[in-house]
Amino acid sequence: MNEIILSTSNICRDFKIGDGSVVSALKNINVEIEKGKLTILRGRSGSGKTTLINILGALDRPTKGSVDFGGRDITKLSDKKRDNIRRMEMAFVFQSVALMSGLTAFENVEFGLRLAKYPYEKRKARVTEVMTDVGLDKRMHHRPTEMSGGEQQRTAIARAIAHEPMIVFADEPTAELDTNTALHIVSLFKRLVAERGMTIIMTTHDPSMIDIADKVYTLEDGEIVEED
Repeated sequence: MNEIILSTSNICRDFKIGDGSVVSALKNINVEIEKGKLTILRGRSGSGKTTLINILGALDRPTKGSVDFGGRDITKLSDKKRDNIRRMEMAFVFQSVALMSGLTAFENVEFGLRLAKYPYEKRKARVTEVMTDVGLDKRMHHRPTEMSGGEQQRTAIARAIAHEPMIVFADEPTAELDTNTALHIVSLFKRLVAERGMTIIMTTHDPSMIDIADKVYTLEDGEIVEED
């Protein structure tokens, strides 16, 4: 039986809007994320997938329900403890790669290791290893402005996986890439899962990405309407 690394119980998320009324962004969401698998949260814009991934990744709290991560209900933890979990045990890849333009790709990844308090004496070797993993061993000393969109996203992925997190969250990481480059990025995720045993949760609205996933949850109007 596969190990469940993260699960939710009846997650709801409500937001108040300008006129004081309440909008339900998520309604009674129950998901189970298996360790060492690529799980996709699929849905159109406004379906609730980004709200859900933010709650799963301890970036937001639900209005109701719980999130179990490694045997802990992270919805009940203090902000400080949640910050520490995000820094040490989780990693994030977003649409906007958020690389520092004044640093090389190598330095961007190394900076992430510093934030995660990765041992100093092991950083250089680790950065080189993950840059090679994502196919950028010959581009690691270039700055983001000297790299293509796909290379920048691969650098962001290298930064995310460098400190060996338990789980990686990727929110629409291919949305601003052309189809061919996007497929390369998702294939990279799949390879990292297969070869490194990583656990990755990714949101997308692109149906061409679905076949490569181990598990797919389809969201519509804040509810899971399909599970594959």
